[in-house]
Amino acid sequence: MATRVHASPFGEVPDEGPITQFELSNANGIRVCIIELGAAITRLEVPDRSGASGDIVLGYDTARAYHAGGSYFGAVVGRYANRIAGGRFSLDGESYQLPCNDGANHLHGGDRGFDKRRWIGTPVSDGVVFGLMSAHGDQGYPGTLSARVTYRLDGANRLSVDYTTTTDAPTVVNLTQHSYFNLAGHDAGTIIDHNLEIAADFFTPVDATLIPTGEVIAVDGTPFDFRSAKPIGHEINSPHQQLNYGAGYDHNFVLTSPLDADGLRHAATLFEAGSGRELRVLTDQPGLQFYSGNVLDGSPGKSGAVYARRGGLCLETQRFPNSPNVPHFPSPVLRPGNTLTTRTVFEFRVRHAT
Repeated sequence: MATRVHASPFGEVPDEGPITQFELSNANGIRVCIIELGAAITRLEVPDRSGASGDIVLGYDTARAYHAGGSYFGAVVGRYANRIAGGRFSLDGESYQLPCNDGANHLHGGDRGFDKRRWIGTPVSDGVVFGLMSAHGDQGYPGTLSARVTYRLDGANRLSVDYTTTTDAPTVVNLTQHSYFNLAGHDAGTIIDHNLEIAADFFTPVDATLIPTGEVIAVDGTPFDFRSAKPIGHEINSPHQQLNYGAGYDHNFVLTSPLDADGLRHAATLFEAGSGRELRVLTDQPGLQFYSGNVLDGSPGKSGAVYARRGGLCLETQRFPNSPNVPHFPSPVLRPGNTLTTRTVFEFRVRHAT
């Protein structure tokens, strides 16, 4: 079954100019809209068990709102997703200082990360390819980075996200997709009743500023044990120091499923009983950041929606946070002559019985 690809204007933003939106749709009722600003998913419509379509990602109505917003709705974030302690790291004996836009730390690429940049979109037969050039010194990072993100939608209701990066000097890179999901609908309230399973035996605990301590500890016997599916709200308010630090879940899980024949591992399954919608996440990355939308604050979103605390959740496939400063974490270093390719797949299903 063919995927339809359609392009249309989506306004413009200061410094970046006109923004195009690309719509991907298949014969099963899946519809995905992605804009050039931040290569961000703005709509993701998926049928429920009755066949009724619903938009399951949080977002805004206009390009200017995405440009002004601070929640990274739907965007590809980088050059380094997640946090770097003190905005500092060393590479090959050189020290680099990045902007600190999350208290004393660097988050999601800085003040003008990839979410605020125009990625040039080019349609292909079953999707769209977005390209971005990040100059040497951009937000303090070394090396000119060439980045490409390809979204493809197939007839099996799989939305694949492929990342390709090259550099002309040693640098660090960690790109991820930062959509906020609510499988009941983007305007349906909180996600605490969603059932979540994460294929991880371990997680990386954090300090009070959400920087990993460097430890890797077992989830067994903690509120971070999602090896069997459970409601997100089941233990989210437990008196556990890690949950206090994050005001809920905002932690990296160490994925332990084996790679399949396609080079992907099962990362997570999210299910919402009312709609019957299920989301499966597969990736070749070693980590998954589960963020339960703890600092959503009732700000307005698209179509008149108001996004209250925990109105959506993120499942960000990634290298571990602060990896440039933790030698025993998976390396985020990219060198000239090498090409870094990573892949994440979001697969949508419907359960007809709860």
